[in-house]
Amino acid sequence: MRLTFGQELRQEQRQLLTQRMIQSMEILQLTLQQLEERIEQEVSENPVLELAADTALDLSGIIPPQNELSETSTASGDTNNTEEGNTGEDNNTEEDSGIFTGTGSFSDSDITVAEQAGFSSEIIEPEIRIENEAVSNSIEEFALLNEFAQSYSGVSDEEPVRSQQYLDEMNERDGDRFGNIPDASGSFQSYLEEQFGWFEISEELHQMAWRIINNLDAKGYFPYDLPDFLGENHTPEELALAKEALAFVQKLEPRGTAGRDLRDCLRLQIPPDSSNAGVLRSIINSYLEDVSVNRLPAIVKATGFSIEKIQSAVAELKHFNPIPSAGFGNETTAAIYPDVIIEADEKGEFSVRVTNERIPQLRISKLYRSLVRNAGVDQQTKEYIRKKVNSAKWLIEAVEQRQSTLHRVASAILKHQIEFFRQGPQAIRPLKMQQIADDLDIHITTVSRACDEKWMMTPEGIFPFSRFFVTGLETTNGEGAVANDVVQMKIRAIIEDEDKCNPLSDDEIVKCLDEDGIRIARRTVVKYRQKMRIPNSRGRKEWKTP
Repeated sequence: MRLTFGQELRQEQRQLLTQRMIQSMEILQLTLQQLEERIEQEVSENPVLELAADTALDLSGIIPPQNELSETSTASGDTNNTEEGNTGEDNNTEEDSGIFTGTGSFSDSDITVAEQAGFSSEIIEPEIRIENEAVSNSIEEFALLNEFAQSYSGVSDEEPVRSQQYLDEMNERDGDRFGNIPDASGSFQSYLEEQFGWFEISEELHQMAWRIINNLDAKGYFPYDLPDFLGENHTPEELALAKEALAFVQKLEPRGTAGRDLRDCLRLQIPPDSSNAGVLRSIINSYLEDVSVNRLPAIVKATGFSIEKIQSAVAELKHFNPIPSAGFGNETTAAIYPDVIIEADEKGEFSVRVTNERIPQLRISKLYRSLVRNAGVDQQTKEYIRKKVNSAKWLIEAVEQRQSTLHRVASAILKHQIEFFRQGPQAIRPLKMQQIADDLDIHITTVSRACDEKWMMTPEGIFPFSRFFVTGLETTNGEGAVANDVVQMKIRAIIEDEDKCNPLSDDEIVKCLDEDGIRIARRTVVKYRQKMRIPNSRGRKEWKTP
């Protein structure tokens, strides 16, 4: 093969994502809690950004799309010359036209969200011109303030005065964070150790029992032989103490703790005064597999107990706890904050509202806007401020775009699933994300990002966005497609209405659905039934005395 150098002309198209587009997609995919954390991080890293704490954020439609800002070195030089040369009326003209001049300049309306939203004068204060004489006077004032800060560093408080609304919001957010911290005292071992104080036991027994409960497995079992647990060099006294400690731990609540396995755990939960104690021990020792598949006649034949006695024991057995440690541990349930709220008015008309209460309001710092107009600030500092302002603008616009996209997607879902909101989950219709994307003229991946881990509060409850996207089956009665969720509800209703002594087989359920115009395969009925954790016909059968 011959290797040579050459030139060629080639025309091609490429789709490139700018950093701004990537940031918008990342912001769109964030949950509400993740968005709060992202904004707090950006505020801590970008000195130009600050929180407007006294006003709730309402981003809906207040920021139109902006072109990306760019400042060339030539334009920066022209800007510097213009700023240093203008005085009097020229300075006023520059201030009225915008912060920067030259190529790629942007105005106050591009920088501050408050000015675009038309907020009150409490947020938008008149700009203070910083002249050269004011700069020299400010240097002396800063020197005095610095001397005061050094002399009274332990007394002065440089934090700004916060409003009561801001303090309440901060307390609520801190409360949410502390509420998600695992409670060490709520662990399974801690709960068991708290019960030691209810009994008068020796210190040696206390230490051995503490050792045992700290070697329980994740289910609360003690799957060790005591000689192996104590080690090769244990004494007979230690073995006797360990047996006493194990028996003591097995008497603690919840019942079944420190059982060797599942059968031992269930045996420890048999009430001493139960009339079914003998039957329960027999079932637990030998017939748990038969109980799991409802083979009660086989147990009757093997044990000689009546079917009524077996059924009474099985009903009591179902109240036993096979995992004593369930409900304990450091697992926490994350709080759900709805991103969208669907509300109905007095006339029954539904409306979409995107929740903005938990999103902090952002604005550009007036201090840095003033510094950028100051002729005494070097060009390198101004370039730094420009980059930070651009980053702040992109973040603000990305948040606004996120809220706008969520509103559009939720409105489209409401339009397609209007019967769900009026009648309930039984009226859900088949819906694909591609239908929403076609209606809104956006890409399906945008719909997917907008729906990812987002929640919607409705009159029927709080649902994830993904709940409204379901596949469906075509009906034979001309009523159109029916959602899979509706098919599952119909299967459950058929099973609930069946004769429990002669339950329907899967083939018979298929025939019942076909009569309603739903043509479905038997394997699909089995899949839906197992998904709803409904046993087969043998498992649902109720046995009677012959």
